Amino acid sequence: MTDIVPPTVVLAAGGTGGHLFPAQATAQALIARGAHVILATDSRGMTYPMPDGVDRMQVPSAAPVGNMIAKLMAVAKLAAGAASIGRKLGRLRPDLVIGFGGYPSVPTVLAAQQRGIPTILHEQNALMGRANRFLAGRATVIATGMPTLENAPEGKPVVFVGNPVRQAVLESHTPYLAPSRTEPFNLLVFGGSQGARVFSTLIPEAIALLDDDVRARLHITQQVRQEDLDQVRGRYRDMGIEAETAAFFDDMPDRYAKAHLVISRAGASTCAELTATGRPAILVPFPFAAGDHQTFNAKVLDKAEAALLRPQASLTENLLARELLTLISHPGRLTAMAGNALTLAEPTAHETLADLVMESVSGRAAA
Repeated sequence: MTDIVPPTVVLAAGGTGGHLFPAQATAQALIARGAHVILATDSRGMTYPMPDGVDRMQVPSAAPVGNMIAKLMAVAKLAAGAASIGRKLGRLRPDLVIGFGGYPSVPTVLAAQQRGIPTILHEQNALMGRANRFLAGRATVIATGMPTLENAPEGKPVVFVGNPVRQAVLESHTPYLAPSRTEPFNLLVFGGSQGARVFSTLIPEAIALLDDDVRARLHITQQVRQEDLDQVRGRYRDMGIEAETAAFFDDMPDRYAKAHLVISRAGASTCAELTATGRPAILVPFPFAAGDHQTFNAKVLDKAEAALLRPQASLTENLLARELLTLISHPGRLTAMAGNALTLAEPTAHETLADLVMESVSGRAAA
């Protein structure tokens, strides 16, 4: 009787949470299916928490941004990274490589494609990023995190799987209960891993325009950049607002569970967590994101009436105050938005992606 050799799958991901969250969840699902999983990432991702049994290898990479010299140096580093990682892949002989985006994924996926190793690209955003666009031509299949994908190459298989969400977020989900017009109202504000500087001024000033009886109901949790903390805390204190402010919250799943409304950027992971937890939101896309991809993400939720898309360039304190007053005063609308958000949720995205990987591996073995 021949022993069944477990497949080896390499997960190539950039060193930010947006790329590593889905890689982490997918790794766990693949290990449960008996796969040997290796994470290929940059120096930031080498210490990121991963399930037991995941091996790691560091990939030389750089983003081709800046002046021409910087771009040329980055391209040279990517080429050197592809050559280095190619030798490692030659020794490992993985059955498949998944690219989760970010420039560290480029050398790994490129080297795999040059060696004839099947590759799957997971695109978290509704607009395909530069790294994945570069690699898409020779990919076996493109797995999408959003139900629609702009800039997808023609003639390439595209499969919607959703964006894998952290297990802690999934486990924190509680049914949404909008408060009555006299009960406390929990507002959660965050702007990505480093906070959003524009929120430090915009949101307190919008809150200041609300009537006293509305402000009295508010409990605000706001992620604030370290250099803006004193300013924001002082502004809320002067208004008599009950507020928790910090540069980072390590209990975001619990914060989602308590929130009645969220104001945030529109990164793919944020959108996935909002839908998984069923929380209504005002989305203010980061205007300088590559290709303005956050706007494309926000449009998906806005179209489903799960969130309001409000571009930063046109969002004033007066407009935001009116939006807040409307939502706070209409709990039925908040409840409807929360329900619409849940219809977009894909809580088993990591399982669906793992199934796609195992099917691809099995199909290759049978060929």
